[in-house]
Amino acid sequence: MKLTVFGATGGIGQEIVRQALASGHEVTAVVRDPARLTVTGTRLTVLRADLTDPGALRGAVAGRDAVLSGLGARSRADAGVAARLTRSVLTAMEAERTRRLLVVSAAPLGPVPDGQALVDKAVLAIVNSVLKDVYADLRVMESDLAASGADWTSVRPPKLTDKQGTGQYRRVVGGTPPRGRSLARADVAHAMLSMIDDPATVRQGVGVAY
Repeated sequence: MKLTVFGATGGIGQEIVRQALASGHEVTAVVRDPARLTVTGTRLTVLRADLTDPGALRGAVAGRDAVLSGLGARSRADAGVAARLTRSVLTAMEAERTRRLLVVSAAPLGPVPDGQALVDKAVLAIVNSVLKDVYADLRVMESDLAASGADWTSVRPPKLTDKQGTGQYRRVVGGTPPRGRSLARADVAHAMLSMIDDPATVRQGVGVAY
């Protein structure tokens, strides 16, 4: 497949690029600073672009089988970036009639699973309070996705780690895995790539966790 990856210099983005290349896909990585992308490959094209300009992104999404985005706030100070930049991607995709889009969101945006332990609910309440601006940004992003004509999937992991990927995790379409407390960035990337051609995940939020 021909794939485009936004946020390709981030932890999840680099994993998407690396794993996609290893699986034989052709990948276009859209970045602001090419020096930060450590992945290389003969099927990799690196495109430097202004992510706030939909017109500059049209060439990156034209004719692609899917677009995958790891765009998001790296800290509370960056809150707002996920919705703003994803909106640019959606506009470019609409102009080029490219439909499949997978993005990274977060577990707190999904429904609370049945039987959730009190300690997990308490931790979630604290996390929601500390990161409320980041989650508000992601809610706007998901609202924009829902209002778009894209065949989108919002992947919602819990706490992210830099551990080695296992390829073994739980996935709940339209829900949240109970007691799901962490997931390696490598496995988030694995999950996103596995969902590209899965019709059950189209226009759905998908909870993923160990």
